[in-house]
Amino acid sequence: MIEIQVLRFDRETDKKPYFEKYKIEKDNKMKILDALIYINENYNANLGFRSSCRAGQCGSCGLNMDGEPVLACKNEIEDKSILEPLDFPVIKDFIVDKGEIESKVANMDLHLEKIENDSVNDLSETIATNTSMNTCACPSIIGSEECVDTKKVRSCIECHSCLSACPVIKMSENFAGPYFMRYFSKFDFDPRDTGERTKESIENGLYCCTSCGKCGEVCPKEINSFGDAIEKIRALAYMKDLGPLEAHKNVKEMIKDTGRSIEPVEEGFIEKINKIAKDKNDSSSNKKKKKEKIAIFTGCMVDYRLQSVGFALIDVLKENGIDANVPQGQVCCGSPLLRTGQTDIVEDLVNKNYEVFSEYDTIITVCAGCGATLKNDYPKYGINLNIVDISEFLANNLNTKNMKDLNLKVTYHDPCHLIRGQEIVNEPREIIKKIKGVEFVEMEKPDQCCGAGGGVRAGRPEIALGLGKKKASMIKKLGVDAVISICPFCQYNIQDALEKENLSDIKVMNILELLKMSYD
Repeated sequence: MIEIQVLRFDRETDKKPYFEKYKIEKDNKMKILDALIYINENYNANLGFRSSCRAGQCGSCGLNMDGEPVLACKNEIEDKSILEPLDFPVIKDFIVDKGEIESKVANMDLHLEKIENDSVNDLSETIATNTSMNTCACPSIIGSEECVDTKKVRSCIECHSCLSACPVIKMSENFAGPYFMRYFSKFDFDPRDTGERTKESIENGLYCCTSCGKCGEVCPKEINSFGDAIEKIRALAYMKDLGPLEAHKNVKEMIKDTGRSIEPVEEGFIEKINKIAKDKNDSSSNKKKKKEKIAIFTGCMVDYRLQSVGFALIDVLKENGIDANVPQGQVCCGSPLLRTGQTDIVEDLVNKNYEVFSEYDTIITVCAGCGATLKNDYPKYGINLNIVDISEFLANNLNTKNMKDLNLKVTYHDPCHLIRGQEIVNEPREIIKKIKGVEFVEMEKPDQCCGAGGGVRAGRPEIALGLGKKKASMIKKLGVDAVISICPFCQYNIQDALEKENLSDIKVMNILELLKMSYD
């Protein structure tokens, strides 16, 4: 026997939604849809819900379970589950009104605009362009083997879970959302289509997406709308000289000129730490030097903006008996360029970093975005390095004997590029819980995007601040002393939002800064 809560609402008779509890005689593996049918049959509840194929093919039975979009026919019900409709206007219970989505599809002419009097030469030129982008072009005159790359995008079952879960849609009217971006990409890379899809996607918020990956996480078909559609359209926009935003272009010029995505300071962390290391080596000249096997990839922010995180890392590693090198010559990982479609100089960055790090057994990262890029994007350039996030590295090998009690209450923010980009969830929490004198509490939605990624903080700062303020609102309710994370960009954006909300007494700290406090 299990008990669940169901949010009820009938717009014809109810003034506001309300919860009802139901007890269910649950089989070992009962689907949500079977639980809803059970409730109607045993309680005469007259619950409103949609279902059709019962095989995860039609998408009609989408709803929220415990705040996450799922298909009722595919996901199992659990004890204490809370069932709610998707985040659209409700008609009755789980039946939602998708009329606005359907109107947008009609108004955007989201159908194939056929080429009149097909010109083989024109088609060939388009196909060549699309092939160089490693994307799919599917005219009738080429083989089906060239359709592999967009097959995933075209597998959408219209459940609209991605639109319900997208944090940016709720923040900006300018962003049509991942569902529509997939539609644009499907036609943009089809040489039979004559529409100006790249321009249309820009007009509908192409550069509003934070690359948080939530749409892919909730998609029952596992479509990565950012990587499979948005990122590719951004690259196409760059090729056509239609994008990106001016702020993104400035970042590219900075990387091109300095190797870093932010303005350099007089002396970066890498330069400082190597001077310290040289002085130590000079003072112990009789000591036999052994080859370092562990290296640290700092990322641009730690090198030039948050050097305290870098020094905290060195101190924490020493407390745990670990020697690590901070190699000179490392450059930006390339993430800001990949996310904004400016891919033409990325391979040079990849090769430079490979030259620096290829001799090491393990490379530690302290930035979620850098770690995700090194793990997920570098293999596309034929580069495979052993990349380990600092939380992975320390989780099972943390020295707690020398820690002092901190008397702090903290919460944790999951960076999108850590929880979804690297599937790291438990390790940071395990570390925090091991620190003496720290009370740990979870916020309402720890994995909700703070707004810092995907080039949005630079190009659409109003969206970044809006999402940051939503995160600040969750944090305020907890009465914590600090918010812990493992992403310098999240750290900056959340701290800005807290200060804007007059909550500057709450500090945002990298997990390494918290660990260093416990050892001091």
